[in-house]
Amino acid sequence: MSNRHQYDEDDVRVRPGRSKSRPRTKERPRFDAAVPGFVTAVDRGRFTVDVDGVAVYAVKARELGRKGVVVGDQVGVTGDVTGALDTMARIVRVDERTRVLRRTADDTDPVERVIVANVDCVAVVSALADPPPSPGLIDRCFVAALDADIEPLLILTKADLADADEVRAMYDTLDVPVVVVSRGDDVSALQARLRDRVTVFVGHSGVGKSTLVNALVPDAERATGDVNDVTGRGRHTSTSAIALPLADGGWIIDTPGVRSFGLAHVDVERLIHHFPDLAAGTEECPRSCTHDEAECGLDAYVASGAAGARGVERLASLRRLLRSMRSDERTS
Repeated sequence: MSNRHQYDEDDVRVRPGRSKSRPRTKERPRFDAAVPGFVTAVDRGRFTVDVDGVAVYAVKARELGRKGVVVGDQVGVTGDVTGALDTMARIVRVDERTRVLRRTADDTDPVERVIVANVDCVAVVSALADPPPSPGLIDRCFVAALDADIEPLLILTKADLADADEVRAMYDTLDVPVVVVSRGDDVSALQARLRDRVTVFVGHSGVGKSTLVNALVPDAERATGDVNDVTGRGRHTSTSAIALPLADGGWIIDTPGVRSFGLAHVDVERLIHHFPDLAAGTEECPRSCTHDEAECGLDAYVASGAAGARGVERLASLRRLLRSMRSDERTS
């Protein structure tokens, strides 16, 4: 009779593979203890979050995956939220966004870039001179704001160098508020308009955004720059978006100067809905009407007086915005 041992499965030691070392579960952490915060800055994967007035530095939790976090996001934060030196918290939740301001690199780029989230107002800052105003950029910013259901505001700076009446008149029929300022002016009226709201400043480099931010938030210490004498363009002084609290309540978000503002993400058909006095006239438009062609029914509608006393000017404003959307205008 053989003494050889008969092996069975109990004698075999099986080393679990790496994928089996941690049992998977469908349950995910709920992070019920996360505290609410407001993202004020983003810098190479690191985030500054305002938690009850304390600046907390944080990273994004792995559970969020590829979900982006931008300035203006309302988030949930866990970990050390004291803001003490050399401490780091985690962003574990990004709340649903109410409004998002987007742009694309140009009008053919399919990739949308989220500039800021949860803002109440887009303040387009344009200098009246040095550099001269760019109606194309202003129009495009307004289109992006209207498409996102965000209130637009036009701020004209350097009024000590040029008269504001011509530019102001261009936007009278859009019912967009216009604020005119000069260097050293009292900004209390503008502060009152921005109170208890989140407002993002957008515009070319060199138009005075950072100077205006420093006037509104004296301790902001945003770097300011001049306009290049050769190219006529402003030098970039703000390199990333940052949210700054206003003393009387609310936030302003300063953004880097833009050279182009693509609108590939905007559906042309949605723009007419922001002109309710004209929208009813589209019922007589031919199929696929661009509202800027010879057969457009809006001309007869306006001529009949159904659009009101400002119908002609309102239609001209609509068509100017539509042409700006289709022009792929480079603002550099």
